[in-house]
Formats: sequence, structure tokens, C-alpha cells
Amino acid sequence: MNAMTQDNLRSAFGGESQAHMRYRIWGEKAKEEGYPNVQRLFMAISDAEQVHATHHFKALGDVSGDFSVTSGAGFGLGSTSENLQGGINGEMFEVEQMYPAYIAVAEMQGEKTALRAYKYAIEAEKTHAKLFTHAKELVDQGKDLEVDKIYLCPVCGFVSITGEEEACPLCGVKKEKFIEY
Repeated sequence: MNAMTQDNLRSAFGGESQAHMRYRIWGEKAKEEGYPNVQRLFMAISDAEQVHATHHFKALGDVSGDFSVTSGAGFGLGSTSENLQGGINGEMFEVEQMYPAYIAVAEMQGEKTALRAYKYAIEAEKTHAKLFTHAKELVDQGKDLEVDKIYLCPVCGFVSITGEEEACPLCGVKKEKFIEY
């Protein structure tokens, strides 16, 4: 595997791993502030970020050793509204900057496994940003997210709050495999 793709995969792994933990922390804050459904959304998207990190880690194949990893990450524990904005900002950075660059490099280098991991992630991140935006609009009105269940595709990290999909629109896995929150 090309060295640049390896660096990009490690960076993506680092960023997704940090998002995974950050969303768990922000979810606890949402619960403390009286937004239990926003907490569940944070938890589902946190687990989606773990799905992405796992794909990036596995795409490295037999590459092993100790590496310094540079990845962007938002820090700070604010109000639930501020934390949702942090989530929106992070997801949009990945959608608009990080993954398009990583995809271009993987395509140029013919790195099919990395490309598949990046494409799942970028499409799921678009959905995450929309869900965080919707939740923030409600929280800014003093309302919790109105959902019965939140669904996570364990294959690609797609998250749904409607459950209307019969299969994942990103990877095609059947709804029966979705994880409910």
C-alpha cells in the first residue's frame, strides 16, 4: 500500500476515533440537560464513527508499527446546542475537505479497500450532519429530538431516525441488521 494512503487511513482512523469518544461525552451532557433523545442520537452516531474507524484500521491490512497520527478534532464541552454545532462542524469538515482529498488520493493510487472505507464514511457523515442540524434546531427551541427509535447500519455507519428504510441506502444491508437505540 502506498505511504500516502497509509498516512491518510491512520489520520482518518484517528479522527473517527476521537469523534467516537467526543460524541459519547457530548451525549452525556445532553442527558444532563434533559435531552435524552439527543443523547441517543449522539450515541448512535458515536457508534457509527467507530464503524468508520474500524474500516480504516482494517484497510491498513498488514501495516503495523508505531506511528504519530495527525488528525483534526474539536475539543470543549459546551451546552448541548454548542456540542451539536461542534458535531455539525466536524461532520462537514469530513464531507467538504477531508474525505474528498483522501478519496482523490486513493483513486489516483488504485487503493480500492481504502476507497470503499472512505466512500462509506463520507456518505454517512452527510446524514450525520443533517441529523445534528435537525437536533440543534429543536434544542435551540428548548425541545428534545422527537423519535421513538434511532437506527444504525453496522456495516457503513448510516444513521436513521425514521426507520422507514427497508435496506441501508448506502450499502444495501437489510434493515433487520440495523442496531436500535
